[in-house]
Amino acid sequence: MSRTVYLNGDYLPEAEARVSVFDRGFVMADGVYEVVSVLDGKLIDFEGHQARLKRSLDALEIRNPLSDDEYLTAFRELVQRNGIDEGLVYLQVTRGNPGDRDFAYPPADTPPTVVAFTQSKPGLADNPAARTGLKIVTLPDERWGRRDIKTVQLLYPSMAKMAAKAQGADDAWLVQDGTVTEGTSNNAYILRGNTIITRELSHDILHGITRQAVLRFADEAQMSVEERAFTPDEAKSADEAFITSASAFVMPVVEIDGTPVGSGKPGPVAARLREIYIDEMRRRAI
Repeated sequence: MSRTVYLNGDYLPEAEARVSVFDRGFVMADGVYEVVSVLDGKLIDFEGHQARLKRSLDALEIRNPLSDDEYLTAFRELVQRNGIDEGLVYLQVTRGNPGDRDFAYPPADTPPTVVAFTQSKPGLADNPAARTGLKIVTLPDERWGRRDIKTVQLLYPSMAKMAAKAQGADDAWLVQDGTVTEGTSNNAYILRGNTIITRELSHDILHGITRQAVLRFADEAQMSVEERAFTPDEAKSADEAFITSASAFVMPVVEIDGTPVGSGKPGPVAARLREIYIDEMRRRAI
């Protein structure tokens, strides 16, 4: 069955949803995106994702074309029309179609392009990978310097993910100046004793919405959190390691560059944080 997608105010069959070849998102990767998870047919942490969307648009000086209520209405309509119980809503906003290709920004009154679609992901909450853990390799971080902006410039993360898979791993952690920045599409953490260690917020990493929630839950559970950079060697000798993202929630890491982390199996802290996160997000979903 064809999906219904949202395009500039219209709900269309996916085969009929078309964007101009001159759209800045296509020719310049000039746009931002967000991914909101769906559990039980409801949206997870919608407000957090909207706040980051506004931050990304402001950083690129792209006009936000819709209000929060309009985005919420569109997302809910897509979830309903496509029968999504567990899955994702993907949103992309670009600088729009200037009618030709040019490095200069188009006139300020050029309408942004807004696209949204759903992806059905049955078993999103009960992901088998949470019981086995992920194998990670480290690779150089060769992305641009403003990783805090959630742009559609995803070529290098895609290349790194494929390089990791070619080595028999599930994903990669990216390394700059000897320390881990983040995963290809997730934030990275290690655990030493009762302390969660993760890189501090800056232009170097995406300001993860799941990260924000998980660190808040960890604090409420009286776990200490240390926001600083850590090295791959420190990660390999940690008690546990894990990642967070909107689609993975909290996912344990059991191996880095062929070295087992801790016992080489998912640890109790990552498992508990995943449980807390899913329970709280189900309760707060809208």
